Amino acid sequence: MFHGKFAIITPALISGAVAERMKFSSYLLLLLFWTTFIYCPLAHWVWAPGGWLFEKGVLDFAGCTVVHISSGFSALVLAMLVGRRRDYGPQSTGTVLPHNLPLALTGARLLWFGWFGFNAGSAVVVESLVAGSIAGLAFTTTQSAAAAAALLWMLIEWRHHGNPTSLGMTSGIVARLVAITPAAGHVHPLSALIIGAAASCVCYTAVQIKASLSRSKLAYYDALDAFGVHGVGGLLGALLTRLFCFTPVKGLFSGGDLKQLGLQALGAAAGITAAVVGTLVIGGLIKASIGLRVTD
Repeated sequence: MFHGKFAIITPALISGAVAERMKFSSYLLLLLFWTTFIYCPLAHWVWAPGGWLFEKGVLDFAGCTVVHISSGFSALVLAMLVGRRRDYGPQSTGTVLPHNLPLALTGARLLWFGWFGFNAGSAVVVESLVAGSIAGLAFTTTQSAAAAAALLWMLIEWRHHGNPTSLGMTSGIVARLVAITPAAGHVHPLSALIIGAAASCVCYTAVQIKASLSRSKLAYYDALDAFGVHGVGGLLGALLTRLFCFTPVKGLFSGGDLKQLGLQALGAAAGITAAVVGTLVIGGLIKASIGLRVTD
């Protein structure tokens, strides 16, 4: 039941990239086929005994490759298949503010709170004798990274645009939540602060690059920055897990050498490949049959 929740939230993240443009009926088909043919195999590869990435030793404590990398890169592909908004043309700055900031902030706070269950709850897979301590560690690193990312994103935005914004701080919070997910039970709280700060810098840059492309042929419309935050943040988190991981439980995993970095890169590459190829096929078939975009 706990892992069923992961299967619910993952394709839901994709919706931010196609909001207001994709047909609801097409989205329902996407949910069915994407979950079955992309999410389920990835979850088995990474988390299940017998899964090839699991057996190789790829670390993904709470769903970076399975959840964020897969949904983020799928969101990018689907956004391109659906096409840009009509009011998001060459004259656009690439920035679209939410129509209701209180709802956006409320949602972000609910995400922050819920992520404690997301990350700390993933200790359920650890031996019962130490699951409590690992859950406590994951809870602490989740909070540490969130605070660091929110603060640094605010400072970067202040420096770049002349003033900080609550919406910007919210983006920093979500970027951190993504980046700490694979490492939550594998790193010290101090390392979580560094991961959160790095996530703010990298994801902020990704979002700014998207804005700079708004006047070019490479432009894509991703209202909630599913790719810039979840895809890019997830990829960063997967690699940084190797850099900061330690062994809180004997036999839980092995780290400390370049081999683990290669394994993390392999896991990320597998997630990206499955997401991109699978979404191209599924999205392309839906587009060719009943169409992806709503009519006037």
